[in-house]
Amino acid sequence: MIDIHTHSLLSDGDLLPSELARRARIKGYRVLGISDHIDYSNVDFVVPKLAEACASGLNFEGLKVIPGAEITHVPPRGIPRLVERARELGAKFVIVHGETLAEPVAPGTNRAGIEAMADILAHPGLLSEEEARLAAELGVFLEISAKPGHCLTNGHVARIAREVGAKLSFGTDAHHPGDLRSREEARAILLGAGLSKEEASTVFENMEELSNRLSTVGR
Repeated sequence: MIDIHTHSLLSDGDLLPSELARRARIKGYRVLGISDHIDYSNVDFVVPKLAEACASGLNFEGLKVIPGAEITHVPPRGIPRLVERARELGAKFVIVHGETLAEPVAPGTNRAGIEAMADILAHPGLLSEEEARLAAELGVFLEISAKPGHCLTNGHVARIAREVGAKLSFGTDAHHPGDLRSREEARAILLGAGLSKEEASTVFENMEELSNRLSTVGR
């Protein structure tokens, strides 16, 4: 299982990075990305601390742990520079918290995250065809989410990504130990979003591609 959208107590998760890594390994994970929430108030603290924790050795029994960040509820005009700043501080990947129906995300966030070339636009809600086409052009992954509330538009995201050729990712957005998902559970969620078995397999291939790319960032 590969999942690069999770949270530790460096933001609003329940577990230390080391605890999260251990739980993920027991759940059958091979790659874990920790993407704690950031804005301009905490990026200088959260990202270096997370990078330090990952560098210290969280690779339980072969688990690969990658430090990242999720830009959350930042005004759209502030997203591009924050993407750059997170990467400068050691984030191997950057997620932008998209326009989910479950929260009052500022309009324009989806487009700003795509234009800033974040790695993943998380739970993008009712994103437009134009936004999805731009994501496809720029190589930004659109997320199918396992999280209650954020998953309400999974079907829409799956359909529009298929129409424009955008790549899909899968993320648990785990904040609690029980949020982690096995590969079999992830597959069921992808099928529930309206993907075919072949398309669900492609999402797993996308995650493999993405994790391999992120493992070389900064080397």
